[in-house]
Amino acid sequence: MASESRTLVLLALVANSIIAVIKFIAAGISGSSAMLSEAVHSVADTGNQLFLLRGTAVSRYAADARHPFGRGKEVFFWSFMVAVFLFVGGAVISFLNGWERFFHPEEPHDLGLNLLVLGLAGLFEYVVAFRPALKEFNRRRGGKSVMRSVRDGKDPALLVVLFEDTAAMVGVGIAATGVTIAHLTEDGRWDAMASMTIAVLLAATAWLLAFETKALLVGEAASREDRSAIRAAALGVGTVSSIGRLLTMHTGADRILVTMDIDFEDDLSGDQLESSIREVETAIREVVPSAANVFIEPNPQQ
Repeated sequence: MASESRTLVLLALVANSIIAVIKFIAAGISGSSAMLSEAVHSVADTGNQLFLLRGTAVSRYAADARHPFGRGKEVFFWSFMVAVFLFVGGAVISFLNGWERFFHPEEPHDLGLNLLVLGLAGLFEYVVAFRPALKEFNRRRGGKSVMRSVRDGKDPALLVVLFEDTAAMVGVGIAATGVTIAHLTEDGRWDAMASMTIAVLLAATAWLLAFETKALLVGEAASREDRSAIRAAALGVGTVSSIGRLLTMHTGADRILVTMDIDFEDDLSGDQLESSIREVETAIREVVPSAANVFIEPNPQQ
């Protein structure tokens, strides 16, 4: 899963880097505020992919004395930084640029160039970044609804790429509409309003990303399906009588910490109890491979 997400991030990085350069050139030639906002948007996305690459790389570091459960949560932190950077580096700058141009409008020229660049940017974004991310998202969600899959998703790298690319393609449509109306009406304020609308879009995307990664940062439990599978696996061991408290927490995109209280059959010897605990741990990892750390608190019946 981590390698697939890293590939998606690399594809998005390449796409956004190339698109950013083209948009800046077009903005300089045409003087379009919306095009400049789109260029800033692509720069912000490029920086975000670098954040994600850093997070996914560090999250694979082995556990040590200072980080006994590994550093899997690094990817959650850097995903949250993506939301911050997208808001400050994208939404705020785009809104200020549009606000300034609204009161000092300049009619953008070279409509054909703007539409050509925006069309190519949207097509490139879709083919190189969005379509692979959407394909992977649909593969993972199975029969779940889109909203539930987003809420249950534990891989922020995939969500970031998917949200960013969706916002990028919507932004291209907004910019194209703004420059076209500005050209037809000879009123540059339409171009400025498109820039501010893109800023609102980026702010909304940033808020959604921050909201989704916050729960993972503070310690979100495993999904209901995984918790049910863990209970069923433990109860499937012959010496287990009942399950008490079960606590889980994601320590990474594909790593889960599991602690549980188990009532074992009475009259178990020390060796038998130890063997039963190992059997429970093995059974849990067979059904939930992401259960990287499993801690069993045995409660032999008296």
